[in-house]
Amino acid sequence: MGPEKYDETAAAMIAQLKYGSGIPFYRLERLEDQLGIPLPAATQWEIVEEEAEAIKPVRDALIRQAAQGEVLHNDDTGMKVLKLEREPGDERTGVFTSGIVSTAGGRQIALYFTGRQHAGENLAEVLQQRVAELPPAIQMCDALSRNVPKLPPGVEVLLANCLAHGRRQVVEVAANFPDECRYVLEMLGQVYGYDAEARERGLSPHERLQFHQQHSAPVMDELQGWLERQFAEHQVEPNSGLGKAISYLVRHWRPLTLFLRETGAPLDNNIVERSLKRAVLHRKNALFYRTLNGAQVGDLFMSLIHTCQLCGANSFEYLVELQRHAGELAANPAGWMPWNYRETLAHGPPA
Repeated sequence: MGPEKYDETAAAMIAQLKYGSGIPFYRLERLEDQLGIPLPAATQWEIVEEEAEAIKPVRDALIRQAAQGEVLHNDDTGMKVLKLEREPGDERTGVFTSGIVSTAGGRQIALYFTGRQHAGENLAEVLQQRVAELPPAIQMCDALSRNVPKLPPGVEVLLANCLAHGRRQVVEVAANFPDECRYVLEMLGQVYGYDAEARERGLSPHERLQFHQQHSAPVMDELQGWLERQFAEHQVEPNSGLGKAISYLVRHWRPLTLFLRETGAPLDNNIVERSLKRAVLHRKNALFYRTLNGAQVGDLFMSLIHTCQLCGANSFEYLVELQRHAGELAANPAGWMPWNYRETLAHGPPA
């Protein structure tokens, strides 16, 4: 039986289970057989590949909208693609899935890209679609150089580094340096407490900035002075575990504290690290993508499914409606985003 025998609901269910819940095709095949619905893994692949081709315009529109975001988070994780041809002269051996989460107009958009490129390179390609008149976006990542995009002249971002990543390095050596680490963690804990209070009070981005400048800036100033004194007064050996953790904080202090200077700058990169767990789940259960095309299909569905999760939409229902209205969405993909497709269904596409 070919993929044409199955309706939109079955196709959406397969995509949801495979790319939303991380269940490999071969496990789905066994489950479906027990339910009296024999569906070979190869046929499941044909179904989702056909589904992906039909709804690709929506994913492309999602990328365009993400490029206009005020804040873009990015990071990557290792991935395996069995059949991946190299470009002539390409000496790279690694394969990665990059995650990008963009905050645009109060909405969060998740994107996934699998291949040889690092997160910074994929972010640079997304930003090529950014409208020139917009102010520079804030880019949040950890301090690895591969996460920073190399942008053409005239395009710039405001770099923020992940405070949670710096904190994590302190936590890792806390058993050997309990007093010093406790001090750093308590100071950072105060800052996170102020950020949580700003959210609880529903402060606007500008009010949040003022709140952090009033309350968090003195804490960070005190912490910075303490960190610098550890080396200046020879309290810490630079090559020790604590010394390396302190060096990281001191070396990246300015991007780590962008939240004290720029409206809307986040404290950390946790949102994209959480989004990458979806790719990690796929790697854990399915082990690999067979081809780059298979990886790109996975990226498409993960992008749509996780964006639905971030904006509170039902991803299964969304995938069903996209297939049912494939012709309409091809003409107006911006009207079929996870946050507005129900309005489009109710009132029709805008004139």
